Parts: sequence; structure tokens; C-alpha cells
Amino acid sequence: MNHFYETMFEYIREILDIPESDQELCRQLFKPVFVPKDTIIEKAGTVHQYHTFIVSGFLRNFHTDIDGNEITNDLNEGSRFFTSYFHFMNRQISNENIQCITDCELLRISRDDVDVAANQGITQKDYTVQILNKRLEANKQRALDMANLTGEDRYHKFVKENPQIMQNVPLGYIASYLGITQRHLSRLRKSVSN
Repeated sequence: MNHFYETMFEYIREILDIPESDQELCRQLFKPVFVPKDTIIEKAGTVHQYHTFIVSGFLRNFHTDIDGNEITNDLNEGSRFFTSYFHFMNRQISNENIQCITDCELLRISRDDVDVAANQGITQKDYTVQILNKRLEANKQRALDMANLTGEDRYHKFVKENPQIMQNVPLGYIASYLGITQRHLSRLRKSVSN
């Protein structure tokens, strides 16, 4: 289990140094879990209870539109924190589902324990602000890409930036994330391979 925490600390160190006391607090508050593929770990229509750090595996965040289509809002490329941020932080009912696409090794912290970490940790508040800003920037960039790039351009950018997702995530989820049909995605993949 120690590699779970070391993976998370390496990720955190990309943003700021994490003192030993905060590492110990994380070991107390984050619980390791193994989740089999295709499991929904947080359901739409509920207040999401956990903030998740992905040690290994692939997750997606999705909602269902008025026609019953699943729309993928987020996919992970490697280890990172993953949740429905706005709903989780504000303890509001979420319209999103969080699903393990593959078998996953996760570290999870409850919403109440996030507050404990913020109050007791030295770096928790600074880190939380920086990680939220990072997610906001990523979401802003995605919105700009959806508005300004063609489906083909979005695909090429995605392939370049997310090679592991392309190898491990079903095409239907990727197509939904890119805002194109699966048929269009298949045609794009075929034209690139030729």
C-alpha cells in the first residue's frame, strides 16, 4: 500500500513540497481501495462523498443528457485527483457519475476529512487552491477547444496529449469527450493510420 501514497506524493510534489507531517496526515485520511472495471463509484443524483486520487487505472466523469445519451466530461491520463469538483466541494447533489473504466487502485478521502486536512495540514489549503486552479484552466481550455477547433483538430490534439487514454479507454467514451460521433472518430483514426 505504500506505493499508493508515494504515487500521490510524487504528483503533489509537481506543484509544491509536501512536508512529512502533511504526508502522515494524508496516510491517515486517504483510504486505499481497489475497484473493478465498469464500477460507478459516485452516482448522479447523490451528494458525492469522496475525492479520489487515481494511483492506477482509468476513470471517467459523465452525465446523461435529456435524450439519454452518456456525455463524457472528463477522462484521466495517468495519476491525478478526480471528482465532480464543484458538487463535491459544495456538498451539492451532482448530475455526474464517476466510473472506473478499468480496474483501478485509488486513494479516497471523505468530504469531512478534506476539511480536517485543510485545518490541520500545513500545505493543504495552498495545494487545494492550486489544484482547483489547474482544473479550472484545463476546463477552460477544453471549452475553448470545443468552440474553436474542428472535430478533426480536437482529435489530433487529444491523441498527441493523451496516448495512454487512446490505448486504454473505449472509443465511445473518447468520441463523447471530443464531441464527435463514434463513426466520425473511427474515420479519423483510419485516415491517420493510412
